[in-house]
Amino acid sequence: MANSDESRSNKRRLARERERRRLVRLHRYERAALERGFTFIGGVDEVGRGPLAGPVVAACVVLCEPLMLTGLNDSKQVRPELRIELAQAIKERAAFWAIGQASVEEIERFNIYHASLLAMQRAIDALGRLPEYLLTDAVRLRSFLGEQLPVIKGDAKCASVAAASIVAKVHRDELLADLDRLHPQYGFAAHKGYATPQHIEALAQHGPCEHHRRHFLRVANALTLFDLEPA
Repeated sequence: MANSDESRSNKRRLARERERRRLVRLHRYERAALERGFTFIGGVDEVGRGPLAGPVVAACVVLCEPLMLTGLNDSKQVRPELRIELAQAIKERAAFWAIGQASVEEIERFNIYHASLLAMQRAIDALGRLPEYLLTDAVRLRSFLGEQLPVIKGDAKCASVAAASIVAKVHRDELLADLDRLHPQYGFAAHKGYATPQHIEALAQHGPCEHHRRHFLRVANALTLFDLEPA
């Protein structure tokens, strides 16, 4: 029994050390910026480009020290329960954080890519203090006048961008849960607006509501079933 307990203890210790090393690697871009003399390092990311309904939401998280939170990662790689816990911890430990979003109407007007940029800029504008250096997930924000570095797959490689993706994801999930209470026939709380079989079936049965992105193909197809035109 003693050997078994010792083995489990060693496995836990090794797991903690692996996680610590992963988190150190996750901060390499932030660490490089700090070594260059920047103090407030921001990460910005958006969620909700792909769904058929709801706004696109962005968050900006500004760090001035490492965010060594177990499980911190790209929001898509984090289970929902842990995302909620991490989002709260990020908000408590970040120097600043803020959320921005672009509405369904703006997605239709500008297209999803430019609406995503708009949401990210709004998140930055809502901060108590602008970051001195900005990390992004492979996009360049022309409206940000400070130094910035787009990183491909930044939400999986930069601690601040991963943190932003988690804060944005949790916020957007809450918005879709609110929409579910208004329109329970679509199941927004379960699929968060994505094109799941349940969502497609609901669109075919009920038609789109005002929160659907009418220029997205799956929604446009449903519109034709009800002899409606995109807005």
